[in-house]
Amino acid sequence: MHNKDEKPGRMNRRDFMKKVGYTTAAIGMSSLAPKLLKEAVAADRDYILIGRPHPATGPVAAFAESSPWIDNRIIDEINKQGGIYIKEYGKKVPLRVKITDTESNPTKAADVASKLILNDKVDLIYVSHTPATVNPVAANCERFKIPCVGTMMPVEMFLAGGPYHWSFVASGSVRDMVTAYLDSWTHVNTNKVVGLLAANDPDGIAWAQGAQNALKPAGYQVVDLGRFPDGMMDFSTFINGWKREKVEILFANLSPPDFTRAWRQCFREGFIPKICAIGRAVLFPSAVEALGGDIGLGTSTEGIWHPAFPFKSSLGGVTPRELCDAYEAAFGKQWTAPLGHIYTGYEIIIDALKRAQTLDKETLRNAIAATDLETVAGRIKFSKENVAVVPGGLYQWVKGKKFPFECKLVSNGNYKFLPTEGKLVSIQELRGTK
Repeated sequence: MHNKDEKPGRMNRRDFMKKVGYTTAAIGMSSLAPKLLKEAVAADRDYILIGRPHPATGPVAAFAESSPWIDNRIIDEINKQGGIYIKEYGKKVPLRVKITDTESNPTKAADVASKLILNDKVDLIYVSHTPATVNPVAANCERFKIPCVGTMMPVEMFLAGGPYHWSFVASGSVRDMVTAYLDSWTHVNTNKVVGLLAANDPDGIAWAQGAQNALKPAGYQVVDLGRFPDGMMDFSTFINGWKREKVEILFANLSPPDFTRAWRQCFREGFIPKICAIGRAVLFPSAVEALGGDIGLGTSTEGIWHPAFPFKSSLGGVTPRELCDAYEAAFGKQWTAPLGHIYTGYEIIIDALKRAQTLDKETLRNAIAATDLETVAGRIKFSKENVAVVPGGLYQWVKGKKFPFECKLVSNGNYKFLPTEGKLVSIQELRGTK
């Protein structure tokens, strides 16, 4: 249903799907019956088929909000040129992508990957968006020996499922993220007491372990009251514990819906720390707006990608700023950080296909492994463990001019060549309650 209160110029999900042709161009083969699909494969099809497990719904769907636009943009640009020249075929071969919803569920993601590989006979897999999607998909690519490129998940969480031969991930690092957080915290005068809030999922568990290892040596007292299950409704035990221990920094990793409930309860119960540093949950402007009113003001999160980053794409030299402007013009919504990482995944795949000059799985896998490419998210060069760490810093959400909230780069962490736009400011100062 359309919301009668929806603002003019903004598109809901259904309108966006119509605009970008999500159910036709991007999905490509998904509308074909299984019988026709098998016949196409048997007839030595004349296109390259990429499988795209995708959390279109569920708790991590916000990560995939910009995926349909990128999928269609890349495929359209390549196919307007006739496709990619493959020597094995002696001609240019067009790209097609089959996208299937994982529902943000690891079991569903694994099942989707199996069907793409066994039923649809995809040539390779491209997967994004948190360990809940990437790790189970990568595991099945290892099992069935098919090349897999992943983005948008910390490399440490990917490596926890290794070792890998067929699967690769280009993304940020928890190590770099923690460095950026710690750097930003020196901008605000606090008592160095940190309240840790982390979900009982792969993201949250790895984050909590990394926090414990990094914060204590840096002189911070960590108040860790344990992991919590997805969908928890009452965070009063945590809030009361933080109040009792005089916590001034909240450090968390959880899904947007969980953080929305937790942060709203913090405000209701009068717990407003000087710093609220949140992994995953406030990476997107839509998630900050969903908190309600201005309570998202001053929250900070990992700055995995930004229009001010000094990179250029291998596909036509597009810059981060140009990519964000194009997205906002086409979609009518604010750019989101996953844009650059999702785009970079396609850059890796297209570059590897051009160098492999064949759809032979092992040759294509070796071409991905040999990637050395400047992309819109930085240089991609895979390690022996099949990961490439991309640069990042830290954002803080402030009042926007064009949109309700805008993210300001307040730390460049381990990457001093990245630009910054000022210092982290306490929530009280931004809210005028200092």
